[in-house]
Amino acid sequence: MSHAIPAAEVGASVNAIDTPALVIDLDAMQRNLAVMAAFAREHKLLLRPHAKMHKCAAIAKLQMAAGAVGVCVQKLSEAEALADAGVSDIYISNEVIAPHKLARLALLAKRVTLAVAVDSALGITRLAEALKAAGSSVNVFVEIDVGQGRCGVAPTAAGALAHQVVSHGLRFAGLQAYNGRAQHLRGAAEREAAVRHTVALVRAAQASITASGMVCPLVTGAGSGTFAFDAGSGVYGELQPGSYLFMDRDYAENEESSRAPRFEHALFVKTQVMSRSTSHAVVDAGHKSHAIDSGLPRVWQHELEYSNGGDEHGILRPNATATLAELPKLGETVWLVPGHCDPTVNLHDHYVVVRGGLASGTVEAVWPIDSRGHLV
Repeated sequence: MSHAIPAAEVGASVNAIDTPALVIDLDAMQRNLAVMAAFAREHKLLLRPHAKMHKCAAIAKLQMAAGAVGVCVQKLSEAEALADAGVSDIYISNEVIAPHKLARLALLAKRVTLAVAVDSALGITRLAEALKAAGSSVNVFVEIDVGQGRCGVAPTAAGALAHQVVSHGLRFAGLQAYNGRAQHLRGAAEREAAVRHTVALVRAAQASITASGMVCPLVTGAGSGTFAFDAGSGVYGELQPGSYLFMDRDYAENEESSRAPRFEHALFVKTQVMSRSTSHAVVDAGHKSHAIDSGLPRVWQHELEYSNGGDEHGILRPNATATLAELPKLGETVWLVPGHCDPTVNLHDHYVVVRGGLASGTVEAVWPIDSRGHLV
């Protein structure tokens, strides 16, 4: 017998949502979606948001309906899950090296428009073999290391790798150039300086490709912390921000830049007070409900501090400017802004989508998190 209990019914009041629950403020999310789409249009750039953030085909389709050319993911299984749910244009902005995964990738390319990143001769050879066996094709981006210190070749090696892509009969689509370390530098000037360094490395990679007798069709990259600076650099043709749609606590702590539009918090964990003392309140959303890799969540619209209560509990106390009178009552709803949206989303099976605000809205939809737990 299944003991699964739905978190909410469509049409129900926001007050009826069981806790803990992952809730989207749909009005705020749609405003964020429209703002980023308008920014890309204004700057004449392609927009390919990162679906590894929301992991949801319904959201990916909304982004594409608003003007995105497709979405990014980081894992093959994420791409498969979104394709199964009807997403038609997907870029795996990461390396896939295992032959059995490449065989799956080649089959997926027969169903959707697909791209993938490479950063090694072995990866290119294996990709070419898998695509030939399946009779399919993909767009191939050469990834360069522009400061992340993770995947990617040195910019000066980009030309040689691009030449190998073409020599294997594959379609060279351009450069993958994402600097993850720059996204959470708190100062706007720090992030802008990091982008200037990134751009210098991208230009070196473009020069390497030109020297090999080829043309670089596109540079893709950027994130929610740097996209405005990347857009003004003159080298990027496509932006890959993800978290702008939900705007978690960590991104919101970045200093704002006059060059970037503002985004609203749109993702929340609904929780309620399950225990109360004279000094603190305890809510029913612990680490099983929200990720803590980027810090603890922020209590929304209350002068309260959230502290670690373990897997099932969160402890609320007044902050330095508040008094004990601020503590919520037993059974009262408390809304949390997650520290990091991506891994928080991965803890939940679905979103409860609310229209009309968190105070008095109604449940408009329940969306499955299609690629939850898709790690391979």
